[in-house]
Amino acid sequence: MTKDEIIRKKQEFIFNCATTYFKDPMVIDHAKGQYVWDIEGKQYLDFLGGIVTVSVGHSNPRVTDKIKAQIDKVQHTSTLFITEAMVSLAEKVASIAPGKLKKSFFTNSGTEANEMAVLLARMTTGNYELLTLRHGYSGHSQLAKAMTGIFSWRKAGVIPYGIVHAPGPYCYRCPYGLTYPSCDLHCAKDIEEVIKTSTSGQIAGMLVETIQGLGGFIVPPPGYFKIVANIVRNYGGLFIADEVQAAWGRTGKKWWGIEHWEVEPDIITSAKSMANGTPIGLTLTRPEIADAYKGLTISTFGGNPVTCVAAKATIDLIEEDRLMDNAETVGKHFHAGLQSLKEKYSMIGDVRGMGLMQGMEFVKDHKTKEPAPDLTNQLLERARVHGLLVGKGGLYGNVVRMSPPLNISKSDADLALEKLDKSLAEMTAK
Repeated sequence: MTKDEIIRKKQEFIFNCATTYFKDPMVIDHAKGQYVWDIEGKQYLDFLGGIVTVSVGHSNPRVTDKIKAQIDKVQHTSTLFITEAMVSLAEKVASIAPGKLKKSFFTNSGTEANEMAVLLARMTTGNYELLTLRHGYSGHSQLAKAMTGIFSWRKAGVIPYGIVHAPGPYCYRCPYGLTYPSCDLHCAKDIEEVIKTSTSGQIAGMLVETIQGLGGFIVPPPGYFKIVANIVRNYGGLFIADEVQAAWGRTGKKWWGIEHWEVEPDIITSAKSMANGTPIGLTLTRPEIADAYKGLTISTFGGNPVTCVAAKATIDLIEEDRLMDNAETVGKHFHAGLQSLKEKYSMIGDVRGMGLMQGMEFVKDHKTKEPAPDLTNQLLERARVHGLLVGKGGLYGNVVRMSPPLNISKSDADLALEKLDKSLAEMTAK
């Protein structure tokens, strides 16, 4: 099919809510490593990675070769049967899990992983109410939408029974008008006040993204999660770290983003980069919590042997090539370059991130911090012209999100910075 035919058929046969970037939608044809090509043959440096998902490069043969071999062996079983692929992945995850977390439940997505985590928390504690954060994103199911703290992703009459949203650790736009570190982590300590005023005082837990992804790569300050986890546990709840985006070495140096805050969660959820783009979800916890699940459950596609092989191959590759260390090194280099762009262009209000999870927030004025989503859209369009793909997010849609594969080089980061610089210069010249 031609590009026009594909776009026409998308409009005719696919839900319109499945939104796309760009005024002129891009049709991807193929991809390799850190590059993708559209159907017209143009090459792009991919600094979005399928929304924080391509961890070891597109079509990496060290992953795809094992996928192909597994497809020829057995493609599907469901959780009613056991495969070597599933238990091998679970064992591998347990070997790199923080603390006493050991047992895995596999699903198809981060949404399902979060659903399972909430079920476990409620069954384990006997409590129902759950805390989440404003600016967070938990998925696209009814429960996940209720937990999400961004209005544009909460449509369709979501009724958040038992869900309470607390102000988040958004230092650039502190909801309390304070400044870190003189704030003394008021946002973390205020979680207790939220529990005492907005719940029964007996909670099932708190589910929170380690780094708020769709919220605009919001990074909590040091010490935040230690305070929050202690408060949650003091009120009978479990601390659930949503690592759908921050796990698997993406934040640099460590396997799990939450490890940077020196906290051992009661439950971890993950997905995305875990299998380099193959659909998977993970709910990981301690044995006694896993065993608290009441009744029976299955997952038709969870623990799929092809997906499990892809995930283990991806994790093995990250470990063998020490890509978490590369994410740390290249991420710091890239972050420094983004800071230089911030000093050069007044439209950039904030640069933040960890490892290869970096964001730039666009504003109309530094003093008022008025969001500038129109500038974000312009940047995406101009970057596309220069052969660079980035994403966007934030409550106001004014944050550019960048999450390239973990095996990019400093030269790739420099090329991305060069293309961003050209794009910003053209926007300034208008």
